[in-house]
Amino acid sequence: MPVQSISTATRWWILIVSLLATLCAFTFINGVAFVIPMLESKRDTNLAQAGLLASMPSAGMVLTLFGWGYLLDRIGERIVLSFGMALTGGACFAAASMHSLPYVGVFLFLGGMAAACANTASGRLVAGWFPAHQRGLVMGIRQTAQPLGIALGAMVIPRFAQHGLEPALKFPAMICTVAAVACALGVLDPPRPPRTEAPAEYLANPYRGSSILWRLHVTSATMMVPQCVIATFMLVWLIREQHLSIGTAGAMVTLAQLLGAAFRVAAGRWSDRVGSRLRPIRTLAAAGSAAMLILALTAHLGSPAATTAMITAAVITVLDNGLASTAIAEVAGPFWSGRALGAQNTSQRLTAAAAPPLFGALTGAVGYPLAFAACAGVALLAFPLVPVSQEARQQESPESRSAVSGPTEAEQ
Repeated sequence: MPVQSISTATRWWILIVSLLATLCAFTFINGVAFVIPMLESKRDTNLAQAGLLASMPSAGMVLTLFGWGYLLDRIGERIVLSFGMALTGGACFAAASMHSLPYVGVFLFLGGMAAACANTASGRLVAGWFPAHQRGLVMGIRQTAQPLGIALGAMVIPRFAQHGLEPALKFPAMICTVAAVACALGVLDPPRPPRTEAPAEYLANPYRGSSILWRLHVTSATMMVPQCVIATFMLVWLIREQHLSIGTAGAMVTLAQLLGAAFRVAAGRWSDRVGSRLRPIRTLAAAGSAAMLILALTAHLGSPAATTAMITAAVITVLDNGLASTAIAEVAGPFWSGRALGAQNTSQRLTAAAAPPLFGALTGAVGYPLAFAACAGVALLAFPLVPVSQEARQQESPESRSAVSGPTEAEQ
């Protein structure tokens, strides 16, 4: 069956497979954060050292996100997803077999390099297979992969970690290997014209003549700071500062991630209704900063409401990711979206790699409340950076609209 004639049900099936692959990748990428309590109690590591180990997958992703995006623009999503997820599973199995933490960190780093494939590929599949009036919603669904992956890790990995690092790491290794097989069997590349027949606007470099993509990258990196800090330290904060049991703290993390998943879908639908990806992002920048300030205040006062504030901040700070990815795929077009999404994810993962060890060191020096307040200040910097006026001009440009791939509304 030609790719161009696939049914609506097949499009949604491709979305589900890519979502599950990305979910598995994020379970691996964020899973090490859930062994921090075990590392502190049984392996005699401090918070900064544990945060550094937890950041290794994100650090590895930084090196290869753009490279995976380049491959996507050349050879398509199916091969990239299948091969990349297989490599991720293999690296994670290798990390699980190591007894030395430095060697564990090396293989976690290599696994992150491989897991980068899922971030860019699944975003291109959404933009390629669905029309503009559905992309916000569909990308919101796809973006539930991150919170659902973290939620899965929060439910399972701490329990395995009670028996050691090896069983804790074998779980993400196994599911990433299964995801590789699913991608090989269930993913189809979205259609696009041959490069030799494509219109000039499809092939033009979207970074030239406009700063919209550059500003989106900086905005997303800035808003990533509170998100990755919460993802890394929420569990240990709930246990040490709120005095919750491992099981209860894991349930709180899971709840926050499930709520984050649901509200990502709502945020995507919101952007479809208002006809803008960037106006909602600017609103979320202010809301995320306010949520982190409330968390800082309640944590400083020792209020029981701090747990609720943490859950609220965990939800709000993840809602911009899908909106930014959708906007970037639409602006970049079918021949540049792989590289543009690779650059987007690189900027975010640079932040995700640097923030946890820096936050761990800052917390050790001044405590959690002031560190949370610092995150609020960083998030607020994104508010004036969101290129809302440029988005409006982009939408008014016929050349820009024609460069966006995907079926039309009539084809649905």
